[in-house]
Amino acid sequence: MDREDLRQRLSAYCKQLKLSQRVVALSEQRANEEQERFLHDVLHAEVEHRNQSRRAKRLNKANFPSRKRLEDFDFSNVQFPTGVTIEDLADGSYIRQKQNLIFYGQVGTGKTHLAIALGMLACEQDYAVRFYTLSDLVLRLGEAHRSGRLERLMAEIQGLDLLILDEWGYVPVDRQGSQLLFRVISDCYERKSLIVTTNMEFSAWGTIFTDEQMAAAMIDRLVHFGYLILCGGPSYRIANALMRKNTAAVMEVGMA
Repeated sequence: MDREDLRQRLSAYCKQLKLSQRVVALSEQRANEEQERFLHDVLHAEVEHRNQSRRAKRLNKANFPSRKRLEDFDFSNVQFPTGVTIEDLADGSYIRQKQNLIFYGQVGTGKTHLAIALGMLACEQDYAVRFYTLSDLVLRLGEAHRSGRLERLMAEIQGLDLLILDEWGYVPVDRQGSQLLFRVISDCYERKSLIVTTNMEFSAWGTIFTDEQMAAAMIDRLVHFGYLILCGGPSYRIANALMRKNTAAVMEVGMA
């Protein structure tokens, strides 16, 4: 790149690092081309270091129970809505458009893997993400309500770009928990994206939340700007357990 392009990049790095544009002016006045390139490399390295540190902090704050990647997932049994691909989701466009993703399927079909993998990509794209199981979030909401810290917790949730709620429907929720959760869903509506994993059909959600109308209102807010993604096929956990068992049997035969 020529020196004019070099100075434009220096200016951009100064803005990112919150440095005065006087750095660029002094460079133009006093530095030769080699010195300007050295300054460019130093500022570029500092910008990259800060970006990596910020992404690492976002990953830690996201509270993922494990680290998962899309490249480690078999999509052969996943059905996406018409016009939606995994590439569309991987680039984070659903977050920018405040859309929701609902992963539906039986236990062990990869719903949580997909949710975590997309959440990790979102962190790398500099989005604020938080992962909860539904029961854990309801528990935290109840504790915050009783201790007078509910508004603080709600503010933390509102500061997110993506909220992931795993295991939706595995444990029944009492009336107060349902009301608090409904507030979270309502506050997120059209303001941020949610990813929900569930093994329960929408028609059964009323049995979880003890209130059919509240369940219907939650469904309405989740699906209005959302995609339902079906995760089918056999349980990954069972398949992997059988694989380990078969591998061990083969090893025993080989050692005999």
